[in-house]
Amino acid sequence: MKTLHLICAARPNFMKIAPLYHALKNENWCDLKIVHTGQHYDYQMSQAFFDDLDLPSPHYSLEVGKGTHAEQTGQTMLAYEKLCLTESRPNLVVVVGDVNATLACSIAAKKLNLKVAHLEAGLRSFDRSMPEEINRIVTDSISDYYWTPSEDATKNLLREGVHPEQISFVGNIMIDTHCMMKDKINKKRTSELFGVEEGGYVVMTLHRPINVDSKEILQSIFEKISQIDLPLIFPVHPRTKKALTEIKNIPKNLKIVDPLGYVDFMNLISSAAYIISDSGGIQEETTYLGIPCFTLRDTTERPITITIGSNQLVNIYNLLDKIKHPKKGSIPPLWDGKTSERIKDIIERII
Repeated sequence: MKTLHLICAARPNFMKIAPLYHALKNENWCDLKIVHTGQHYDYQMSQAFFDDLDLPSPHYSLEVGKGTHAEQTGQTMLAYEKLCLTESRPNLVVVVGDVNATLACSIAAKKLNLKVAHLEAGLRSFDRSMPEEINRIVTDSISDYYWTPSEDATKNLLREGVHPEQISFVGNIMIDTHCMMKDKINKKRTSELFGVEEGGYVVMTLHRPINVDSKEILQSIFEKISQIDLPLIFPVHPRTKKALTEIKNIPKNLKIVDPLGYVDFMNLISSAAYIISDSGGIQEETTYLGIPCFTLRDTTERPITITIGSNQLVNIYNLLDKIKHPKKGSIPPLWDGKTSERIKDIIERII
């Protein structure tokens, strides 16, 4: 039986490994191990998602925790190398997305001559001031297998010299998660918890350093959203929560709430008028649901959400004008809830 490591570290990773875990868990040729590095280590950002997604407790917890990018990356490399050398040497390491653990575990694995597959490979913002872009580029430079969510991602890899036989266009596994949890999501009435009516509110999420690390920029964002004539539900990321202590004038239409689990959050955005965010995954989820999304960034690594989907890039100067012109878009190719099955077939062939 072949050993497979699924690496996860943060909220978006949990949602990406869940459908793949459920697709593989009963296969008799695969000894499946979840490795949680610990980037998101509190209940609301970690265990709540494992509970929602019917994932077991991680088989291995590296407990790296918080720190600078260098500290997280270095400590994860050390911890994961030790795991592979002393407890569990995998036949294939699956890293997902673009967090520090993705980079760290792929480097540690390749130094041990292990095979690495990058799920969600090939995405590019072409903005190297984003730490995630560095993680994506380096991970894709050393991986063995590349599983892309969109055709533009495949084209990026080919342009960078990756051999076509190493690339598989598998679709967007985040959509698998939504399809898998659809019944639970639809049964929720999360908006009622916050006293807002369906379709009569906005959901906002902010956690990028460019938006929340500067008190002046965050205050400017709040000044703009105070002019929106709908209540805004604002689940606060731990990074942003720290920044809020410096803000004196909180808009009256802003409802600050704790981070939500996957099911509650997806139900909340499903009934929103639109979304304001700087997240990566939310651009995809809103595109699939046909919910207008306004991404508070200059660039996106998911351009298909703009060219085909419901997403628009905005800044604090044009936000109020842009929200007057939302778009629904359409669903990109292979965002069909069957990505995990396609990946399962690939894994069975290669290991």
